[in-house]
Amino acid sequence: MSINVACKKGTMSGSESAAIQVLTRAVQLDGDKKFAEALACYEQGIRLLLQAAKDIKDETKRSHFKKKTEEYLARAEVMKEAVNKQKEIGRTHRQIQIENGDTGYSYETIFSPLIDKTLSNVVIVDAYIRSTHQIYNFLHFCELFVHKAECLKSITLQTTQDPSDPRLQNERLDEITRSLRKHNVNLIIEFSETIHDREIRFDSGWIIKIGRGLDYFKKADGRFSIGWSDYHFRECHQTTIDIFHQQTVK
Repeated sequence: MSINVACKKGTMSGSESAAIQVLTRAVQLDGDKKFAEALACYEQGIRLLLQAAKDIKDETKRSHFKKKTEEYLARAEVMKEAVNKQKEIGRTHRQIQIENGDTGYSYETIFSPLIDKTLSNVVIVDAYIRSTHQIYNFLHFCELFVHKAECLKSITLQTTQDPSDPRLQNERLDEITRSLRKHNVNLIIEFSETIHDREIRFDSGWIIKIGRGLDYFKKADGRFSIGWSDYHFRECHQTTIDIFHQQTVK
């Protein structure tokens, strides 16, 4: 979000100048994911902006101020939701125990409650995005975030190179990269042979650790069986999922 509420140099009121300074700081804090501080600055900046608007006689400028105020109010609401979510569950550690054969643990079930408008970047660390079904799982994961994370800009995959057929692995991941680009999402792939931990990190602060990584679903009974497309109906392998916010580990 850009700051552009000023009039010509030399004709700016004190309230307007103060509003610009405070809102500039709000946008900076917003970008740094410091939601509580950003919310306070947005609210203060909006008050100053409304105060400055009272003294404006020019109808064009008044209309511009109204539009900018509405934009900052909308962003302040996003900050408020993020702050409330952190207060409710951000300071707690949630653990999900999935037993062998359980159903109802799709990616949507696990990740959707954590997705909001503050999420712009996702990092997946998983050594085993190699075989056909593992890459399909990753594609299914990407589809969820393209659908749910409206402010998503990039997905970073940190994985290992398939020693048996690296060319085929690269071709499949390249296809996903091209497909994501059509949805304005950049896929960054980083290969490393020293990956051990499996985790998913959101730039909004959430960290999800899954014992089996993304590969915790069993094979569907068949291509025309319930559960082939909708992972909600897929049986799972036994695994543990830990969900916590980075503020709990500071």
